[in-house]
Amino acid sequence: MNERKKVTVPDLGRWRESGRRISMITAYDAMFARIVDEAGVDVILVGDSVGMVVQGHSNTIPVDLGEMVYHTRNVARAGTKALVVGDLPFGSYQASSQQAVESSIALTKAGAECVKLEGGVHVADAIAAITRVDIPVMGHIGLTPQSFHRMGGHKVQGRVEGYEAGSRNRLLEDAYAVEQAGACAVVIEGVPMELATEITMKVGIPTIGIGAGNGCNGQVLVLHDVLGLSESKLKFVKHYADLRSSAVSAVQRYVDEVGSGAWPDADHSFK
Repeated sequence: MNERKKVTVPDLGRWRESGRRISMITAYDAMFARIVDEAGVDVILVGDSVGMVVQGHSNTIPVDLGEMVYHTRNVARAGTKALVVGDLPFGSYQASSQQAVESSIALTKAGAECVKLEGGVHVADAIAAITRVDIPVMGHIGLTPQSFHRMGGHKVQGRVEGYEAGSRNRLLEDAYAVEQAGACAVVIEGVPMELATEITMKVGIPTIGIGAGNGCNGQVLVLHDVLGLSESKLKFVKHYADLRSSAVSAVQRYVDEVGSGAWPDADHSFK
């Protein structure tokens, strides 16, 4: 039985101040939520990456709010000690602050204890509006997957100077805008390690890195990558196991036993 205390939004800020690093894993259902919670992860992100990992899309843009509500509800049912963060998908907050609030309410009713959205300067009003109704917000800057078309694909951001979207100075502005709007933390994705470290030093909220080096206050990876279920060979992904090979082998044995008539055997048949 999991005896650790429930993780809350204020814990993230306290951990930053104390130097304790934050672990976050992306998961999409109750079974995997229970597994990562038992392992002691601090935060479970119900990410719109479900569009690529589970649904088979090439990017996250097709995912809609109803699908995120569904997956958030499934993860919340696991009753984890980990903090549950629900992702706001593309099209659920860009139109207006009112839309952002309504979408955040939907995720909160589904069980999210915090919502996450992508962008910096241009979404500051949405973040402020959501926090005004007492829903915690986690920001997301750098390589923002919902900006797939603007970026020309999933590409590292912050390598060039300037104030255009994706440039180094703009990312510093984005981080500051997210913090000032009231976000409780910010994900920094796909930026040079030195820049992510600089952002972490300059803002007062926890930073969660993915493809941003170890200078952030925490890290996030997709569970399917951690378990080696995916075939991802991205530079910032580490497979801590090779469950894909184990799964293929197990199913092959099942297929062989069905073909030979060895399955089901007497021990697994009713009498």
